Amino acid sequence: MNDELEKRILAAVNDPRNRGELADADAAGSVGNAGCGDMLRVWVKFKEDNGRKVIDQATFQAFGCETAIAAASLAMELIRGKTPEEALKLSGEDFAQDLGPLPPTKVHCTQLVEAALRSALDPAPSQSSNPVPPESTSVGNLNESLSRPSGQRVRVVLLKNEPPPK
Repeated sequence: MNDELEKRILAAVNDPRNRGELADADAAGSVGNAGCGDMLRVWVKFKEDNGRKVIDQATFQAFGCETAIAAASLAMELIRGKTPEEALKLSGEDFAQDLGPLPPTKVHCTQLVEAALRSALDPAPSQSSNPVPPESTSVGNLNESLSRPSGQRVRVVLLKNEPPPK
């Protein structure tokens, strides 16, 4: 990684925005990457804005590298004020835009953020928007929330571990 990219990532990691569990979230999504061990969970809260359902707040917790944390922090800012449909149109590249071009070995970090948001926001019937049960708001961290009894709704999506492009 170049020095400028490292500086931007460290700045985002040292001052992460919107980190932590969101009480009374309307939706949540979790993903994990078996290849690198990164895990990410996002919480989303909506509001009504001129007859449109928009994202009012979004937060995250991450177990992962600095790039994944930085991209998640930036993504939570980027989706605020957007409808779920607008947020779903954003890509990992959009989430890393403020960081600058990522090396191929770090692109999966932004894909992790994209997948976590998709897990929370995708309205497809087989992939519901994962409403957050009230009892889940008392869980203190990602590890605990993923260790809950299976009767509660948490979906972890493992991403394919593909080798970087040559």
